[in-house]
Amino acid sequence: MNILIVGPSWVGDMVMAQTLFQCLKQRHPDCQIDVLAPDWSRPILERMPEVRQALSFPLGHGALELGTRRRIGKSLAGQYDQAIVLPNSLKSALVPFFASIPKRTGWKGELRYGLLNDVRTLDKERYPLMIERFMALAYEPGAELPKPYPQPSLRIEPQSRDAALAKFGLTLDRPVLALCPGAEFGEAKKWPSEHYAKVAELKIREGWQVWLFGSKNDHPVGEAIRARLIPGLREEAHNLAGETSLAEAIDLLSCANAVASNDSGLMHVAAALNRPLVAIYGSTSPGFTPPLADQVEIVRLGIECSPCFDRTCRFGHYNCLRELKPRPVVEALARLAPGPVEVD
Repeated sequence: MNILIVGPSWVGDMVMAQTLFQCLKQRHPDCQIDVLAPDWSRPILERMPEVRQALSFPLGHGALELGTRRRIGKSLAGQYDQAIVLPNSLKSALVPFFASIPKRTGWKGELRYGLLNDVRTLDKERYPLMIERFMALAYEPGAELPKPYPQPSLRIEPQSRDAALAKFGLTLDRPVLALCPGAEFGEAKKWPSEHYAKVAELKIREGWQVWLFGSKNDHPVGEAIRARLIPGLREEAHNLAGETSLAEAIDLLSCANAVASNDSGLMHVAAALNRPLVAIYGSTSPGFTPPLADQVEIVRLGIECSPCFDRTCRFGHYNCLRELKPRPVVEALARLAPGPVEVD
């Protein structure tokens, strides 16, 4: 049985989609799973043992380009028994339709009747978690999801990790605290840089080193965090945001003895690497997209106006994050990683 997955467009969602792949393998141990997704996601998919191959999808998020979708679909014709479409948009269902895949599964979404022929109606109360909404598509409508739920788990090749360490001149002579201070979603997910800097200062004084991760957009906040550290401490903070590829970031995150992160794609990567993780929530809720791992502590204030799920604070104060001081994050880190934690 060959299954085509039309993958999501965000890092965290792609990590969480592994729960679907795991369920498909449980139901159909011999099935072959290919994932049609943007090129950026290849380093994630290549680290998932359930995925046979990542198929490049050249269109950017939101682009229709009907002709390109038709061409891709025709190139895949006759290769798959089922397609499972994870995004809810109409355009995401076009490639499986053009490929004439016999069974095309997905949630009802926007006007997809005909494009999908196994259309599910989502009961949000029954499936409050995003992973439940992914996993349910592996089963017949109305089926009970088996528990315990699977957890994403990314595999790391030691030689790839060693190459990344060598490229950036990093050593593991001190325990590593990874900080992920960015979030592509918007400012309402970003804990203030001064709070991250205080956490970095305290851990460096304890004998740790700090690695800062993120995209090019996060490089300035990494520099702002380093700038708040006095000489002698600053040298133990390495700003890797925007310097690494996603593949290198994954490999280097696997070296972390502990991670503190906003609700972001890298938070889900850290969870899938089974690193001790403190997840910091502001405008969003761990009730929908929690990090899926055993060594996790959630830190949030839960003030009256949160979660609002807004990209920017409608009141302009961002108190759900600004008023969340460093102490609870530091205390959570101490509980999760009281000393050096062995890196797998």
